[in-house]
Amino acid sequence: MSRRSSLLVPMKSIERELICPICQELFTHPLILPCQHSVCHKCVRELLLPSHDDSISTDAGSESSNPGSPRARVPSPSMERLERLVRSASLRRSFGGRGSISSPGWRRSSVTPRVTTFPCPGCQHDIDLGERGISMLFRNFTLESIVERYRQAARAAVAIMCNVCKPPVQEATKSCMDCKASFCNECFKMNHPWGTPKAQHEYVGPTTNFRPKVLMCPEHEMEKVNMYCEVCRRPVCHLCKLGGSHANHRVTSMSSAYKILKEKLSKSIHYLISKEDQVRTQISELDVLIRHTEENGQLAERCANEHFEHLFETLQERRTEMLRSIEQSRNLRVERLRAQVEEYQGMLENSGLVGYAQEVLKETDQSCFVQTAKLLHVRIQKATESLKTFQPAATPSFEEFVLDTSKEEILLKELSFSGVPEPPVIDLSRCCVYNEGLIHWRLSEDSLPTDHHIVEFRKLGSEEEEEEESRWSASERVYGCSTVLSDLSSDSRYAFRVRSCRNGVFSPYSPEVTLHTPPAPVFGFLFNEKCGFSAERLQLSKRRDSVESVAGMSLLLSAERVQTGSYICLDYIIGDTGISHGRHYWAFRVQPDSYMIKVGVASDSKLTEWFHNPRDTSSPRYDHDSGHDSGSEDTCFEVSLPFTLVTVGMGRLFIPKASTAAGDHSSRVLPMPQRIGVCLDYDAGRVFFYDADSMRCLYERAVDCSGTMFPAFGLLGGGAVHLEEFITAKRLSYM
Repeated sequence: MSRRSSLLVPMKSIERELICPICQELFTHPLILPCQHSVCHKCVRELLLPSHDDSISTDAGSESSNPGSPRARVPSPSMERLERLVRSASLRRSFGGRGSISSPGWRRSSVTPRVTTFPCPGCQHDIDLGERGISMLFRNFTLESIVERYRQAARAAVAIMCNVCKPPVQEATKSCMDCKASFCNECFKMNHPWGTPKAQHEYVGPTTNFRPKVLMCPEHEMEKVNMYCEVCRRPVCHLCKLGGSHANHRVTSMSSAYKILKEKLSKSIHYLISKEDQVRTQISELDVLIRHTEENGQLAERCANEHFEHLFETLQERRTEMLRSIEQSRNLRVERLRAQVEEYQGMLENSGLVGYAQEVLKETDQSCFVQTAKLLHVRIQKATESLKTFQPAATPSFEEFVLDTSKEEILLKELSFSGVPEPPVIDLSRCCVYNEGLIHWRLSEDSLPTDHHIVEFRKLGSEEEEEEESRWSASERVYGCSTVLSDLSSDSRYAFRVRSCRNGVFSPYSPEVTLHTPPAPVFGFLFNEKCGFSAERLQLSKRRDSVESVAGMSLLLSAERVQTGSYICLDYIIGDTGISHGRHYWAFRVQPDSYMIKVGVASDSKLTEWFHNPRDTSSPRYDHDSGHDSGSEDTCFEVSLPFTLVTVGMGRLFIPKASTAAGDHSSRVLPMPQRIGVCLDYDAGRVFFYDADSMRCLYERAVDCSGTMFPAFGLLGGGAVHLEEFITAKRLSYM
């Protein structure tokens, strides 16, 4: 009795681990699903055999002779039992899974009417048993033994009796796994004599669970399991490895898998035991959180009640005030109308005024008549005039007291518990405008998620134009943190602002930002990879929207020529599209640490000369607008050349010498803009260079546009050029 009581204490705490997730009862012949969760054999059968088809139970197996085997035939479930299983699985899936029994996770086989796929009640993953059905599942003997020990511990007062004793039956002390029976000490000795084969039988403590001694393979029913598949994480036999479903999988010996898994499990258990104090501390913290949650929830309820009570009081006050006003107006109007009725009744023949007037007419004394009839005539005249222009003294309509509460109803329905959202902030570093405007914004880090955003913009100009165009245009609802606005006018300033919406409540507007559109429509192009550029010294990105100069080995190999007075010239690359008419604009970024890069435009004839002449003859001094301080720049600045290039490098932009006053060197060196814009007016024969962020013109010059003009870039030393996304977007979409 003391032995059974000692077992009850540790076993009692694991009861929830021994409950089937479907029937919510202790496991009966549990089966291990491929996802490693266990389910009762009877529960799986009831889920897989809704039409009471129990053909699967006739599958042969190594355990078919064992009455306790899951492959033994069991009675078909009743409809009430099956409906209870389906309802319980549906409820669990509705709260933690992906649907009910009729969801895609439950589907019938196209070959047989049996259900072969069902969601695991533990993890909700779809389990496909295939044509073999339950036969492919291992029986969880370990869990089965634990359940049996738990049952014995729970039945502390009920002993397992000997199966062979004659009355009076004695309490069993051993159970033989080969005989599948329990024995007391005397009966065990009699049935297992020393020196006989029965003496070699395996015996355990008293139990009613007689599991097979060896685990058999479910696919090869006559083979013992002796290996462990590391891919499928399940025991297999040697036939599975040789030519079965695990032929190409990595397997290990069962002893190795046993040792590794037992070591891992032991370490995990020891770790949990060592962290017992930490777990208790965390449980205490959770208890505190639960208490705080309950207190804060009650406080929130009180606050909500107070707010609504205040609203009710305000509505009640307004209601009382309005009803009082309506009552006062009604009484005043009724009083005026009744006075008017009395006045009109006096005009009738049998009324006092008419009768009194008739009596006055009988007066024969002239002086007395005149004295009395004067006032009477005034009264009669007023009554006569009122008949000609009849107007009620008051209107019966109460239209001024009609309430339109539709807006208030909407506001009440959209009451927000989180208050007014924080206004967003437009991110100027990521915004840019061309023919379209790309507007980015960000929310504060601690702000709650928003439903959508609205972007508004308006065109800026002179005071008169601003008055005419002061109305803001709004975009459609934006559900991200960026949007593209179309149909912007060229060479114009636009103001932009954004506001967020959450639960029908709009935030204040973001601070306004002003952006300037380019002076011409966007010219889209990519870098030309087939027009003579040096693949050894220039590297193109896969999208052909950026080029990088590799300064390294090529410079070292040219060291001897540099020593003899030669030089290293530029490596040119151009756009893949030319310009033959109109005004066009494009923009790009030059890497800040670039050594020297030439940017601008060049004609097809000049490009042919650059790409086909030997590198040693195309001196920087050979070109009039090379960017270097050559004397030819002074004399040829006014001459219209078939190219124009400016120099960018080392964080600076260099204006050609002849374009400024002589000796004024400071104005020739400008900080490198974050983005550089180029505008070519082909018809006017002029090219403009801009700071693309502020659209401030940095440099302007005439250019000979007698041929087809191309965007041109020359790189020397390390550096890189990146075309703007708007310049390449439409080109890339057609590639």
